[in-house]
Amino acid sequence: MLTLQLDEFMVELKDGAIKNVGASNKAATTKLYDVESVDVREFGDEQVKLAFADDEGNEVEIALFPDQASEVARGIEMLEDEGDVFE
Repeated sequence: MLTLQLDEFMVELKDGAIKNVGASNKAATTKLYDVESVDVREFGDEQVKLAFADDEGNEVEIALFPDQASEVARGIEMLEDEGDVFE
């Protein structure tokens, strides 16, 4: 299941084209639940890409710099050591 919340979002649909309307102060939050597949790969020369997909075809991709990816890995290791999630 994918949820998408868009703030201050308005578009114009004209002749099959979508155009931004209003100020450029838009923000979005996306959440993907019930992930079925995870892929980790190089992205360009400097980043790591994490790709998550559910069984409904929804997908979220996140590009991280190596220090950010290492921080995610450390956080998961901490959960493994301290939490009940990985039992």
